[in-house]
Amino acid sequence: MFVALSRFTIANDMADEVRAAFRQRPHLVDHAAGFLGMEVMCPVSNQAEIWLVTRWLDEQSYRSWHKGHEYHESHKGIPKGLKLVPASTEVQLFEVFAD
Repeated sequence: MFVALSRFTIANDMADEVRAAFRQRPHLVDHAAGFLGMEVMCPVSNQAEIWLVTRWLDEQSYRSWHKGHEYHESHKGIPKGLKLVPASTEVQLFEVFAD
């Protein structure tokens, strides 16, 4: 299994709007080849920090989705006016080798 973990921190007071956007997401990724699941969360101590975890069959499945049209379409729901803390955006890729 392969996991992509994205993290960002909201700079302006739009955490509620971001949460709503994720809840109302178009679910385009749900039918992508190799997609296994997704969780969106925030630390209890910092509601403005968002963590997005997607699970994939393999790295190639993730990379194909990330380069594709539906990936870009899925980001059209980002709330207008959203500002992120500079340098807070991070994507880490993981190979899951045991569970």
